[in-house]
Amino acid sequence: MMKRFWLKLSTVLFAAMLVAISTVGCGTGNPDPTIQPTATTDEGLSILDPSIRLRIATTTSLYDTGLWSLLEPMFEDKYGVEVDVLYAGTGISIEYGKRGDVDLIAVHDKTRELAFIADGYGLERSAFASNYFVIVGPANDPLGLKGLSPEAAFQKLAESGSTKFISRGDDSGTHAKEKAIWAAAGFNYADIRQAGDWYVEAGRGMGPTLLMASELQGYTISDMGTFLAYKGNTGLAAIVDTGSILLNVYSAIPVNPDKVVGVRNAEAAQIMAEWLMSKEIQDIIGQYGVKDYGAPLFKPTYGIEPTE
Repeated sequence: MMKRFWLKLSTVLFAAMLVAISTVGCGTGNPDPTIQPTATTDEGLSILDPSIRLRIATTTSLYDTGLWSLLEPMFEDKYGVEVDVLYAGTGISIEYGKRGDVDLIAVHDKTRELAFIADGYGLERSAFASNYFVIVGPANDPLGLKGLSPEAAFQKLAESGSTKFISRGDDSGTHAKEKAIWAAAGFNYADIRQAGDWYVEAGRGMGPTLLMASELQGYTISDMGTFLAYKGNTGLAAIVDTGSILLNVYSAIPVNPDKVVGVRNAEAAQIMAEWLMSKEIQDIIGQYGVKDYGAPLFKPTYGIEPTE
């Protein structure tokens, strides 16, 4: 029995010696147990510390449509890093990025996105999907907005002063687009906010705002994706859905770790931005919603940002 013991012991020691020699020769050892091993993907990308969660702030429209519920586990499985998705309006998401509360933002307001980057808070902007905003309302269209341009429709809403218009009122990308249409229609937004009881500020996400518009039998502006996802629950109809001003582009921007102290997983954020632009994910985005709603909720960019 003693002979078998020494035989086993010598075998273990010999194996350990081979491992040590191999480690020194290859330079791939990890002597510090506190250092996490590098996770390498098929594309050669790596996440230096997969134990650190990737934090993303995104718009309510990307979240309410269920797109992130599809993409999040796919990314986690592929890259071995846990993802936390915070959903809020674009304005709040950008503030999260500036404070270092998140590592990446996925938003839809190009003007503020470019300012975010110009001010040093964000790195490269990746426009990964688009759709259109749409003015929606009761199916009987009480103000007769059908066929009008977005600007003319807003003019008629203001002139009516009776039928409700429900605004997001939350500094979101959708809210920014609404304000842009008011300006294009010749109105001062500060005046519109004080124009009367017909103008209602929900202060909520896109889904709840659509439900409020349904309850009040009023109009609102929505991204097409969330409108289609909620259409069965609201009974609202697309009233005005054409006009270049209605273009809606979604972009992913990693937060700059050199500017923002709180960034925890800059490399995973960069990988996420690149992953969203990959053909595999662009194809998935292009088909998302077809099965359930009869039309895709988003259009992939395939690296070419739409302009109209």
